[in-house]
Formats: sequence, C-alpha cells, structure tokens
Amino acid sequence: MITAKNRRQFLLGSAGSLAAAGVLSRGVALAATRKMKLDLNTGNIGVKANLQQQIDYAAKYGFEAFDPNINELAALSDSAMKQVLDDIAAKNLGFGFVAQSIPVAQTDEQFAEWTKTTLTGWAKTLQRAKMTRFCTWLTPSDARLTYLQNFKLHARRMTAVATVLGDHGISFGLEYVGPKTSWASRKYPFIHTMESMKELIAEMGKSNVGFLIDSWHWHNSGETPADILTLKNKDVVGVHLNDAPKDVPVDQLRDGQREIPLATGVIDTAGFVNALNQIGYDGPIAAEPLGSSVRNLPPDEALAKVAEVMKKAVALIQ
Repeated sequence: MITAKNRRQFLLGSAGSLAAAGVLSRGVALAATRKMKLDLNTGNIGVKANLQQQIDYAAKYGFEAFDPNINELAALSDSAMKQVLDDIAAKNLGFGFVAQSIPVAQTDEQFAEWTKTTLTGWAKTLQRAKMTRFCTWLTPSDARLTYLQNFKLHARRMTAVATVLGDHGISFGLEYVGPKTSWASRKYPFIHTMESMKELIAEMGKSNVGFLIDSWHWHNSGETPADILTLKNKDVVGVHLNDAPKDVPVDQLRDGQREIPLATGVIDTAGFVNALNQIGYDGPIAAEPLGSSVRNLPPDEALAKVAEVMKKAVALIQ
C-alpha cells in the first residue's frame, strides 16, 4: 500500500511506469494467466437476493466470488457463519468486497460514535467471515468546503476508518468519482482522478489503504492503461467494470447512465483488464452498470447476461 514514507516516489511514479508500459508494448512476454476473480454483486445489476441466493447464483452462473450484504453477515451466529463458509468453499467460491458509505460530514462527536459502534461492528463481522476487503467512495464536490478544507477532513476521517479496519486485518479501498457532471455540480470540486486520490492515500499514511478502481470513473477522468501501471497489486482493493453509452461526449456523461461491460466499446475494456493483469491484480472484479437496461430484466436473464459479458471481458487478457 501507499505509505507516507514513500509518498514522493509514489506520486512521481508515473514516468517510470510509462517507461515500463513502453517496454511491455515492445513485446516482453507476460503470463496471460488471470488472477483476478469474477465477482457477482447482485445489487449492482438489479437482482434482489439474500445471502444463500447469492451463493447459489454465483455458483450457477460461473462466478468465482460474490459481494455479501454486511447486515446479513452480522446477523449470523458463529455456527451459521461456519456453515456459510463451508458452503462457499464447497462451491469453489470466495467473498469479493463490501462497499459502504462513510459519514464524513458528521460532527466529530457523531463520527467518533459511528466509528466506535457501526464501523467497529462491520470490521468484527468481516473478520469473522474472513473477509479482507472493504471499500467506499468519495463525493467529488462540495457546496461549502474548499478543496483543501475537504482534503483535510477526508484525510482525518478516512485515516480513522483505515485504522479500525487495519486492526481487524482488512484492506480499505477508496473510489474516486470521475464524471465532470458530478465533480462540477457544486461550487467546490474535490478528488475525481487517480492522481488526486494518490495524494489523499499518501497523506493518510496507512499501509492497508488502496483503490477501488472503476473503469467508468477511469474513463471519465481521461485515464489510460499507463495510469493503472503506476500501481501494484497491493494498491488495488476492488474493481468495478462498466461501459459508457454511445454518442455522448465524455464531459456530458452522467453517473447513473452506465452500460454493462462491452455493450458499446466506448470504454477501453481490453486495455483496462490487461493493465490490471500486468500489475498482478488478484482481487474481485464486478460489473456495476448503474442505469443499464439489464437491471430491468428478470433475475436469471440479468445474471446470465452479466456472467456472459464478464467472462468475455476477462477473456480479453493476453
């Protein structure tokens, strides 16, 4: 993970990684073996499912992991948790990651209480379930706080979250939101690119902090495979995969109007997954097609469609 100690090297790492990308493009042989895991998040595709249904759906449609509901996990007794873990293992599945919002704007007293109760409860549940990945997203603009004020607030609050998660053996992934229609929607834009997120992660100085990378936000931020190559496997906690609608200028794309992976070819899916593979990413990769028509399909049709396109996406790895 990115630490304060190597902050300068990390922030200035793009040049070296771009050079590495050039070497790779000249034909250095790389193993095409895929380490990333096809991950099912039923909520992302509009399918309502409880924990047991998620397990069964993941196994039926050829996924390798799934994202559970944290509240369902928390409600399990130790014996019930063991049964779930045994079932998952018997079906050759694993957990993906849990993503939850963080109440950054609360008062210090409210946030301290939330950290002590809700966050610590989540962390204990994930530890019981042997899950090691937790993610959140950052709101990319603010009506009241300047960039620097917001940066200081997030550094303080996210460091507190990372500390609790780290004490329970959990990695913490941060997602930037890339569409201009999102970060320019209020008076003060905030973090909305990989480079600016690197600055926050470096400021936090916690070894268990990295990225939740979404191809949608990566595309909206004008990033390329070379940007992913500035990272290491340990810097990536989770991945979301999407496509964008055709014939919409990038600065007019809206966050709730995404497509399923490979639907249009607007997003460079091949470049995205190959770059992740080149850094040895071995974690979950899930579709998150918010607003896509797939979310209106009957459950089995939606699951079959998403499974098909996700398998096609990772088949692009060379």
